[in-house]
Amino acid sequence: MRITHYGHSCLLVETGAARVLLDPGSFSHGFEELEGLDAVVVTHAHPDHVDVERLPALLEANDGALLRAEPATAASLSESGIDAAALHAGDSVEVAGVRITGAGGRHAVIHADVPRIGNVGVLLSAEGEPTLFHPGDSYEAVPAGVDVLAVPVNAPWAALKETVDFIRAVGASAGLAIHDGLLAAPGRAVYGNQVRALGGLDVRESDGTTPLEF
Repeated sequence: MRITHYGHSCLLVETGAARVLLDPGSFSHGFEELEGLDAVVVTHAHPDHVDVERLPALLEANDGALLRAEPATAASLSESGIDAAALHAGDSVEVAGVRITGAGGRHAVIHADVPRIGNVGVLLSAEGEPTLFHPGDSYEAVPAGVDVLAVPVNAPWAALKETVDFIRAVGASAGLAIHDGLLAAPGRAVYGNQVRALGGLDVRESDGTTPLEF
């Protein structure tokens, strides 16, 4: 499995013959130039996870790519003229030899005054390859059998104590830090060190261009 981090929560995952793009949002850059995608998956409707301005051109350049999204997000995209199908928690779809499975269902609590929206975490698995889990904006879903964890490290809804408990509960052996678009380099280093020391997760560092291999 090869993973390229395009910033914040956007990942290109290449496993076997498949190329799957996760959460192409407004804080991420470079994904709009990708071609040969088999699927695009969106965990929820927040703009830092789906950039509706750049998404149509991306899909046009990747004719035939499957677009799956959290159900309410899929409905909203379809209403705006972007054809998207829902990915429900527990549902799976297979494309180019990779299985895409939804997990969870709700965005983490930001504040009691902020209504919660839908959020579907994404499991990617293929025969002979490690299983990746991208949780979107939530620590609620803790699926079994995760080898590689894309762990959100910084957000208005997250605290380090919760991040560490989530990492320990998932029990993946390796991973990478995501949801870091609001952090400067020193902050990324602090979070990375704590995730390693307290969470015990072997976090790989990405330069944004070179794929990480797992």
